[in-house]
Amino acid sequence: MTKSKNQTMSTADAIKYFDSLGPIMADEMLGFYWRGEGIDTDHPMDGMLESSRWWGKMFKGPDDVHPLIHKGLFKKRFSVNPALLPIRLATHLPLRDVLGPVLFPPLSPLASTRKPKARLRMMEFRGKLSAAMCYDAKPINDCFRKIDEDTVIGWMDFKGMDQPYFFKLFRDEPV
Repeated sequence: MTKSKNQTMSTADAIKYFDSLGPIMADEMLGFYWRGEGIDTDHPMDGMLESSRWWGKMFKGPDDVHPLIHKGLFKKRFSVNPALLPIRLATHLPLRDVLGPVLFPPLSPLASTRKPKARLRMMEFRGKLSAAMCYDAKPINDCFRKIDEDTVIGWMDFKGMDQPYFFKLFRDEPV
């Protein structure tokens, strides 16, 4: 598997770091694009998003969230409908980090959407009330904690997934 050039830490260290951080309020995230990058914890998804040209997320309003913003070949960014992505299957595909950059760009118009596909809510997770992005069509909640005013860590809480997937988001331009 090709590793990304993201931050690396063990899953135990990522959990400890996440738990040490304070909450972020949902309204602090709204109105912005947030650029993303994975945190390598030896998770099956490490590098997968980056290999598909994932850029980040857009939080336009509480019910207007685009969870998967990707870099396009011909346009700056576009939103992907997560309901159309076989996330669990993709984590087990051989050569996914090689095939992703080859297959995803020509197939991405079929998975793109202009409609929001998630919501941002305050949710208690691991003993703290903080912002969480709830996918509309997948059993996934991305739970956030504040690193600083412009950076959050996300814990992908995917029902049935044994190991959490971690990522960072960096506040970018207003929506």
